[in-house]
Amino acid sequence: MFKFATALAGALTLAGAPLHAQEVDAAPDATAVAVDAGRWVTLGTVAGPVASPTRSQPANLLIAGGQNILVDVGDGTAGQLAKLGLRTAQVDAVFISHLHWDHTGGLAALLGLRAQTNSPPRLRIYGPPGTKEMVAGLLASMVPGATAGYGVPGAPKTDLNELAEVFELRDKAGVELAGMTVTVRNNSHYSFAADSDLADRFESLSFRFDLPGRSIVYTGDTGPSGEVEELAAGADLLVVEMMDVDDTIAEIRRDNPNMPEVVARGIEQHLRNHHLLPSDVGQMAASAGVGALVVTHFAGRERGDPKHFEYLRDIAEQYDGPVVIANDMDVY
Repeated sequence: MFKFATALAGALTLAGAPLHAQEVDAAPDATAVAVDAGRWVTLGTVAGPVASPTRSQPANLLIAGGQNILVDVGDGTAGQLAKLGLRTAQVDAVFISHLHWDHTGGLAALLGLRAQTNSPPRLRIYGPPGTKEMVAGLLASMVPGATAGYGVPGAPKTDLNELAEVFELRDKAGVELAGMTVTVRNNSHYSFAADSDLADRFESLSFRFDLPGRSIVYTGDTGPSGEVEELAAGADLLVVEMMDVDDTIAEIRRDNPNMPEVVARGIEQHLRNHHLLPSDVGQMAASAGVGALVVTHFAGRERGDPKHFEYLRDIAEQYDGPVVIANDMDVY
């Protein structure tokens, strides 16, 4: 029998705005999460890079230790925060799993809006190698707007260098933040040759957040990965990406009928090797022995389509714990 659950039922309140979890057969007494367990909000849940009319790009909010921490910051993140009653000035830190645009596209807006609203300086940004270069480029793109300001002669200018402080992380790094320990592993979303310059320059990261009350692991984009299974061992909650590759490839071919076959095969190889199928998700959760599973970065058929239940069946063949395919703005 399939088990579907979220870690919250009913409504929570954040900054005066109600948060409603999408639940299926959730335990009736699961009405709150202890403060020291934190809260995880799936702000954006669609796999990139194609924009969706119903789901925002990949982004999550971890509320822990009195801080608001973004985990990936896809396009639309600022607007999703606003739905919770949170201003961009209230973000304390950002963790970025890797440098693909669907996971970073909202960072420019986050920084720009903070500059315009005189937010507290030095947003802490944690990410893989290359994050400093990316942030420096975003800040450089803001120079014309910051120089013009509001067009008022003599008005003080924003020091863009004070907007962010970047910390680059690599495999097996650790961070202490907001009363929790964050552990990092390099996953299999990239498959550069181990001794190549690109392998030395770039990593795609998964994060484990060990809070006083529970542990949450976020894969980011990854293929099957023993390193991620090791990172997630015994975690209370695994937040994991998943794609219906067959459906995605068929859609790509349908929308691009003149695509050269070599290009189509390359895309398919990337999707199959560097992302997780439903059966991969179940195997990862089972091998790691996690307490519950939340699927995000989702590319596939939505609820109401019979094939949606096939994903859950494929996961359940490997993993017998509670699982849900998240929607935007769910709370766990």
